Amino acid sequence: MDWDYLRYIRALAIGGTLAKAGELLGVHQTTVLRRLDQMEESLGVQFFERSRDGLQLTPVGETAFREAERLAIEMENLERKLVGQDSAPVGKVRLAAEDAMMNELLSPILAELVREFPDIELETLTDNDVANLSHREADLTLRPENKPQATLEGERIGAIESAVYGSARYCRRHRDMDIENHPEGCLWIIPDETFSHLAVGRWYRKHLKNVTSFIRCNSLQSMQALAKSGAGLAVLPCYLGEGSRELRRLSEPLEGESVDLWLHVNQDTQQMARVRIVMEYLVERLQALEPQLEISSTF
Repeated sequence: MDWDYLRYIRALAIGGTLAKAGELLGVHQTTVLRRLDQMEESLGVQFFERSRDGLQLTPVGETAFREAERLAIEMENLERKLVGQDSAPVGKVRLAAEDAMMNELLSPILAELVREFPDIELETLTDNDVANLSHREADLTLRPENKPQATLEGERIGAIESAVYGSARYCRRHRDMDIENHPEGCLWIIPDETFSHLAVGRWYRKHLKNVTSFIRCNSLQSMQALAKSGAGLAVLPCYLGEGSRELRRLSEPLEGESVDLWLHVNQDTQQMARVRIVMEYLVERLQALEPQLEISSTF
């Protein structure tokens, strides 16, 4: 089988039409059609069902597409390893992080980084579900986790503390609220199961098990926004809560509920000059933000 067949199958599966596949491959759609006919005729199989709406993979096509995806990743990793032998800080660096961290912690740091190293092409990958980030093809991943896998390489940045926050508006409306003894008297903004990695899950299970009035979110930024608007109370990482003028901290940092923040590096690309430079830059500046992560216990 011609290796080039897989490249065309991958483009056709991703594009869904001859025209879009041609755009991905940089050739005319008639070339794509001719190549598809040639592939199917030479192998005696049908990779796609064809209709007016486009192309649909057959079971044989799905098998070929999975192999094409695997080979594409392997070829990209090989290219990155080979380029890693170059010592110049030039080229693409992929950084993955949660949306909240990207907006609150990383954005100003990355703005400085690209000014200082204009030849580094920075690509950011964000996700509310931190578990997905481990599956992304990233060079660097900023993740909160207390027990990283032993096989992961990286640097510990610090510990993220969390506390209860509410807006001045909500506090004025509920002057008699007693968070410690009667939390069920408040409306709470809580994370859904995608944030099971948060250490504060223990706190929720212990203190809010009888609470029936709540808003559930799949985003820390949504929790912050709702709390700022006065919708209810929220347990937020202190770097989010302390940075919001509209919010008041209503508790000390939750004891025993901190989570470590790590910057992990892809073992396949950690020897690249540009990846090492970006990692060192981020570690130095993120560690300088430790007071925003670990706040004083007084409030």
